[in-house]
Amino acid sequence: MLDDETIASIADELVEAALTRTPVPLLTTRYPGMTVEDAYRVQRLWRGRGEAEGRVLGGHKIGLTSKAMQRATGITEPDYGVIFKDAVLESGTTLEWSHYTRPRVEVELAFLLKEDLSGPDATLFDVLRATEYVTPALEILDSRIEMEGRTIVDTISDNAALGAMVVGGTPVRPDAVDLPWVAAILYRNHTVEETGVAAGVLGHPAHGVAWLANKLAAHGDTLEAGELILSGSFTSPLWVSAGDTIFADYGQLGTITCHFT
Repeated sequence: MLDDETIASIADELVEAALTRTPVPLLTTRYPGMTVEDAYRVQRLWRGRGEAEGRVLGGHKIGLTSKAMQRATGITEPDYGVIFKDAVLESGTTLEWSHYTRPRVEVELAFLLKEDLSGPDATLFDVLRATEYVTPALEILDSRIEMEGRTIVDTISDNAALGAMVVGGTPVRPDAVDLPWVAAILYRNHTVEETGVAAGVLGHPAHGVAWLANKLAAHGDTLEAGELILSGSFTSPLWVSAGDTIFADYGQLGTITCHFT
């Protein structure tokens, strides 16, 4: 494991990379012995610095839960990151493309918790009982570490590449729809770019939330009532450019849109 000074130095690099929009070289190339636990130490330190600046935790994200995302990244295990409330945006928002580094968009479902959810033995049924509603969401990916050759250690350190999330559509109770069969069509500038079904997330998107609760338990943490949990993308990530308008149609769950300037 890396020493505390090195962990702090990496966290400083990532803070600076977010400000300058200049990705840093791969951590795993520079620190060959860096472990997954080291990566989560970096992430926790980064989170603590954000909270010290007044940012408020709004939830968590789960990444790399679908085969589509694993094929896109070459990484075969899930990861997670934190979401601050100021990164949760409403449908119809306009985003400054230059405020992100190599932004991409993913199609997801988000779970709003009405009860705390703890591992290490959380199940799909525990997730459904603890959920107030499920809502369509888009995740805006941002990369503070160069992308070519990234490993799970790099992505975890980079807060699972979270940039922001856009929520909208029609929130529903978790028992009001057959969640694995929720589908979405993703458009960029009126052209269909991606389609997917929520079963792509571990067979059922609630499995992703259960995985997260159990993973957090290993780090002495828990999911709390009021948190919004991004359960993972069920499409491949879509690259976006300045001027692009993104529109996601979730059928009976409504639509989400955002625009990049």
